[in-house]
Amino acid sequence: MIVPARLVRFLALVFLSSCLMGAAAGADQRDEIAKAVDRAFQPLLKEHDVPGIAVAVTAGGQQHFFNYGVAAKDTKAPVTKDTLFEIGSISKTFTATLASYAQALGKLSLDDHPRKYMPQLSGSAVDEATLLHLGTYTAGGLPLQFPEGITNTAEMTAYFRQWKAGAAPGAQRRYSNPSIGLFGHLTGIAMNGNFARLIETDIFPALGLGSSYIRVPEAAMGNYAWGYNKAGKPIRVSRAVLDAEAYGVKSTAADMIRYVEGNIQPDRLEPAMKQAVEGTHVAYFKVGEMAQGLGWEQYPYPITLERLLAGNSSSMIMEPNAATPLKPPHRPTEPTLFNKTGSTNGFGAYVAFVPAKKIGIVMLANRNFPIPARVTAAHAVLEALSKMP
Repeated sequence: MIVPARLVRFLALVFLSSCLMGAAAGADQRDEIAKAVDRAFQPLLKEHDVPGIAVAVTAGGQQHFFNYGVAAKDTKAPVTKDTLFEIGSISKTFTATLASYAQALGKLSLDDHPRKYMPQLSGSAVDEATLLHLGTYTAGGLPLQFPEGITNTAEMTAYFRQWKAGAAPGAQRRYSNPSIGLFGHLTGIAMNGNFARLIETDIFPALGLGSSYIRVPEAAMGNYAWGYNKAGKPIRVSRAVLDAEAYGVKSTAADMIRYVEGNIQPDRLEPAMKQAVEGTHVAYFKVGEMAQGLGWEQYPYPITLERLLAGNSSSMIMEPNAATPLKPPHRPTEPTLFNKTGSTNGFGAYVAFVPAKKIGIVMLANRNFPIPARVTAAHAVLEALSKMP
């Protein structure tokens, strides 16, 4: 059968036209995303004296990067998608992923008690809790930080041995670095390895993160932004007991949006890592309108800004809150927003994503500016993304 030349030309024009229309639509969407991000984040530089911000967005499988300001005031080096930032407590989601991975490999159970891995804690109040309680801040009221003077593993162990619970395990959530820090420490023991090394050799590579670190190597120091404290002085996080487990990760916008995409579509990961990531999406306790999982905090979506701000308020960080166990614990079946804030003395970060919508956002900054401003900006962008075709 001979196809007429006119028909061939017509079909070619139709195909070309559809390609051009698709490209135009893609360009229009990129422009709309850029407007939404600029509108939400550019004002924060001046309002909160933030030297630099990196924002990464994923929508429908497409990544978009937006960079503002400088990584260091003295050199004026611009922020890029490859600039390293301290992500603070967002590190806890990696700690959770390692523990979930260890459980997938049969190395531990979340129902285990600390004494299984640290016999010296046998008979202590903290040993009444399970690994699950430690990983969800529900062990009985461990404080936000260690008391001053805890500088090594021996002192850390002595502290946990003498600590007195203020509530029964599972009764209240009190956000705590020592709690999830011990959770990560015990996970490292269960896996017969050093926690930081396990994160860097087992977790980051399996998630496709090539520029994320606990201890930044010399070769990557040139990409490491300087953070700035309240006085505007350059600062970076210092070593401390269980710092790696609680707030020790340094990463880039490019790596973090890849991490978000791995959480949005874990089917792309190898089986044990897929199971690990899905394990961090299980909700175990209801705390107000927030559901607490391992690392991530969850909310039904769509969500109003007021509700999201309430879940990320200072009272949720600084005070004990009643916790109701979810029976059985479960992964969400309805659209859900996952989020986590992170801060060190010189850096501020925020991550949020909605798997059902295939949208997510990462914000990394080299100043610890107020969490409500971060959440408000990210919420505005997610609202814009959710309305795009």
